[in-house]
Amino acid sequence: MAIRLLSKTYWRGTWIRFREPVDDFAGCEQATVYAHDGTQVRGLYWTPKNNPRPRVAVIAAHPRVDFSQHYAYPALLRAGYACMGANVRTQGNDMTCIHEQIILDIAAYVRWLKEERGVEKVVWLGNSGGGSLGGFYQAQAKASTDERLKLTPGGRPTALPGAVMPAFDAFMITAAHTGQGQIMNQVIDPSVIDEGNPLISDASLDMYDPANGFMPAPQWTAYDPAFVKRYRAAQIERVARIDARARALIADQLDAEATRGDPAFAALPAARQRSTMRRASFQPIMTVYRTMANPNYVDKALDPSNRAYGCLLSDRPDLMNFQLMGFGRVQTPDAWLSTWSGISSNANLLKNGHAITEPAVVVNAGRDMDVYPETHSKAIFNALGSQDKTYIEFPDNLHYFEPGEGEADNAGALLQMARLIPWLETRVPL
Repeated sequence: MAIRLLSKTYWRGTWIRFREPVDDFAGCEQATVYAHDGTQVRGLYWTPKNNPRPRVAVIAAHPRVDFSQHYAYPALLRAGYACMGANVRTQGNDMTCIHEQIILDIAAYVRWLKEERGVEKVVWLGNSGGGSLGGFYQAQAKASTDERLKLTPGGRPTALPGAVMPAFDAFMITAAHTGQGQIMNQVIDPSVIDEGNPLISDASLDMYDPANGFMPAPQWTAYDPAFVKRYRAAQIERVARIDARARALIADQLDAEATRGDPAFAALPAARQRSTMRRASFQPIMTVYRTMANPNYVDKALDPSNRAYGCLLSDRPDLMNFQLMGFGRVQTPDAWLSTWSGISSNANLLKNGHAITEPAVVVNAGRDMDVYPETHSKAIFNALGSQDKTYIEFPDNLHYFEPGEGEADNAGALLQMARLIPWLETRVPL
């Protein structure tokens, strides 16, 4: 019997992009910008043909997904807003994603909009992983240079104190989670005993073991609350163990770098010099197995919503948990700490929401299979510092507002934008 593991909708990738032609009403140019640390990144700048020098631009980005042709842009362009699809340096592969670096890319795009195209106000469209990315950017942009982060979670110096980072003027946060690290805290499999041998499990912590209440897919499971509490605590413990491993690997490299920079280095034996230089140059890769293990995938009573069985990536998370594809599977130690560790990452909307005091709207997609109303959407809404904030529920829509059975491709996108554009026109008029 053939079993399809990858979702036939989400991983086609098409639902993130335009779902209608825009040639008749929009123009496009490539924006090549340089971050404060010298990194070059490229995005696509879309402008309405009836408003070629717009005063307001909406910008969207994601730590790894290409948002250059985001599905929300056509409706925004028809309404007269410019749209910047801002790809960052880790687009397509977040193995080396350091959030303290990629927000420098965002700053470069915002400066380009203001300095090169005369845009006066910039609105952040924080979709999916773009929500926590934009919240982290705003927190650092509004901090004084002395208050900005000087070190990454891995202990590396940042370029943030010296960067010019114009703040956003409004936020549209749609189908966004609280942070990639917060997602990892919820999906990592705590039954893994040995990071080097991921097929060995602690059966008492295996959510897919019938002995713990799991029902054969696609039957919904009803876990005992005591098991869920123990499970969640063990997830954080595994994240902490991986954090410790990442920090040890970084410390070993930093120790070698210090030895190499010491004046006494030249007097060391040649073999010792070689081994030290290799250690200083070596950057290990961490593989984090089994990251498709959120009890919410199979127990609908945990943060109830209209979602179907399974997760964003697969209808069979019990098997997908052992596949290559998954959240945060292959990372450098620095990227793990900065992006995927819910303990260490700074890209956390619950931590940074206070910095968002501008008008903000939070959209929850009720059929989303990895972003849940209480855990994510309402928690984000409550964390925002804005006095002008709006919560909108779309109970029957999926993560990227992709079409349901029998729906036109663009139906979900148009439904969402019919609510967001009037909100935007009221808060940030053209």
